[in-house]
Amino acid sequence: MRLRFVTAVFATALAGVLAAPATASAAPAGPQPIIGGGTVSSAPWAAAVFSNGSFTCSGTIISSRWVLTARHCVSGTMSVRVGSVYRASGGVTRNVVSSSSRYDLALLQLDSAVSTTYVTLASANPPIGSTNSIYGWGMTCYSGCSASSQLKTASVRVTSTSATDAYGGPAIRSSRINGNAWRGDSGGPEFYNGAQVGVASTADGQSIQNYGSVAASRAWITSVSGV
Repeated sequence: MRLRFVTAVFATALAGVLAAPATASAAPAGPQPIIGGGTVSSAPWAAAVFSNGSFTCSGTIISSRWVLTARHCVSGTMSVRVGSVYRASGGVTRNVVSSSSRYDLALLQLDSAVSTTYVTLASANPPIGSTNSIYGWGMTCYSGCSASSQLKTASVRVTSTSATDAYGGPAIRSSRINGNAWRGDSGGPEFYNGAQVGVASTADGQSIQNYGSVAASRAWITSVSGV
């Protein structure tokens, strides 16, 4: 697919939409630690998102026929692999028959049901200063490597709940503790206390990431998916 790279307005400097994976010109100074974090051995709720047969983004399954990901991931003929920590094997695959979006969140309707463990969606943003977990199949270094074959996770610290995502929607900003999101992690979840609070939207590739707020779009999610 044609990869998108979009600069977003951060309170800090360089940032980009986390569309998977593209080439950056040069690595930034400072820590280049997902990037960092560790691998996941089980995630029945995980959804790898494909466009025209190629991996493009991460996501989660929220009910038998609905996957939550990022709006900027939606392109071409789409499909998902659900329930495997490996983006290229295992689990079950389904085609996407329709999509709906709000800010940088997107809901993908599957052509048939998937029976698995679905994520719990949060109705409130996480507290400032809280430790959250992020998940995705994104690039494991800033430049010169591909998306991870196995799902990764990292711990981050919430620094703001008044940030914006790639489409100007309400977002949760965090900084890395032991890892950070980068390209390919788009659409992947941020969890606090077992509930999904965010959807990966933008990042600077070093420490800062903005995740679209699930709580802010909770009523819309229910109106579309019934969840």
